[in-house]
Amino acid sequence: MRPDNNANLKPCLGMQETMFKYRRSRNSEKVVIPTSPKSNRAWDTRHSFVLWCFAAVFVCYIDRVNISVAALAMQEPFGWSEAFKGMVFSAFFFGYLLFQIPSGYLAHRFGGATALGYAVAFWSACTLLTPIAAMSSAGALIAVRVAMGMGEACMFPAMFSILSECVPATERSRSVAFLMSGIALGTLLGLAASGWIIGHYSWPIVFYVFGVVGLLWTVMWITTGARRRPRKTAAAAGGSVSDVPWRAWLASPAIWALIANHFCSNWTLYMLLAWLPSYFHAQGHSIANSGFRSVAPWITNLVVSNAGAWCADRMIARGFSVVRVRKAMQIIALIGSATALMIARNSQDSTDALLLMCGALGALGLILSGLYPNMLELAPKHAGVLMGFSNTIATLPGVVGVYVTGWLVEITGGYSAAFLLAATLNIVAASAYLLFAKSKPVLV
Repeated sequence: MRPDNNANLKPCLGMQETMFKYRRSRNSEKVVIPTSPKSNRAWDTRHSFVLWCFAAVFVCYIDRVNISVAALAMQEPFGWSEAFKGMVFSAFFFGYLLFQIPSGYLAHRFGGATALGYAVAFWSACTLLTPIAAMSSAGALIAVRVAMGMGEACMFPAMFSILSECVPATERSRSVAFLMSGIALGTLLGLAASGWIIGHYSWPIVFYVFGVVGLLWTVMWITTGARRRPRKTAAAAGGSVSDVPWRAWLASPAIWALIANHFCSNWTLYMLLAWLPSYFHAQGHSIANSGFRSVAPWITNLVVSNAGAWCADRMIARGFSVVRVRKAMQIIALIGSATALMIARNSQDSTDALLLMCGALGALGLILSGLYPNMLELAPKHAGVLMGFSNTIATLPGVVGVYVTGWLVEITGGYSAAFLLAATLNIVAASAYLLFAKSKPVLV
């Protein structure tokens, strides 16, 4: 890297837990990791990184959830069964699963900024093509959904590569929670806007509008944002793609406890992400109203996740054990969500059902102070790769769980069995995290 580029990197890298400094070698400048200074600036470059990543997550989830509402309008004219609708939902996650680990390597090799820009452009193009594919054939629609999943697979590994470089330990919970708040905000606005657009126009317009939003983000990223982002990856801090400690990871109970929690958390998250509008629609609400009612649980998730992250960082700053904070947040999240789902099994009242879904998703928001920042602690040099590895397994609920939910709804005539299964998985995962979670790096 040329010396004249250092000015753009130092505001970000200087705020890392251990500031990157540069020393010149014969062929390049290596990055060493000495001290950890504190900045007095109210707004630093690292905040811009997190803000841009938040916007990308927002775009990702408005593109991901629009099919949940649009499918209600597409189902009758295309003659879809509930099981086939679940297959359409699951196709996305099949592509998402396949490309997780390759995405982690790409982000690690070429930099999170580059990988993120290409990813958003690709999945936005797939969003625009969705109506054309649906009108062509069921196979074409499935293929586009798989391709879209492959594009979105790169997002979180790329972002965790950036976070591992730029965010100090005392800000990890808040940074991760704010970035991941794009999930809740994108979901709730995506659901509400999809319902409104379908009610006033038609379902294809949803995909056209949201696809254009993604392409606009890409243009802004290329022209303004990406130029300020670090081109170095964690390899610059002493790690490389070839020295990922796979053997140590595979032998670590802490890694497997994290992965189990990622899997079970995502089972509930993806189930509600895909089926919440259908759940409310089954209670007699219109398509538009089902989309609007699905907003409240995601608002709750947004508020709780950020409030919980603030509390987690405050506790760590005051000297609480990092691993105890991660365990507390993760266990409260899973047990709280499981409790709400268990009660919802027997709920017949529409208002009670809405409140319980708010409780289930609200409690789940605390995982953003639990397992997600824990990845940065277990693998500080390879956070993007660990995210890709964990998210590969944690995407199975999107492939299998979303389909199984549709199958259970079809054979039982309700959501009770699906809620019971999700609650059981949450309780098992919470137990594993209590026993095995840790916060120190897992190395060779």
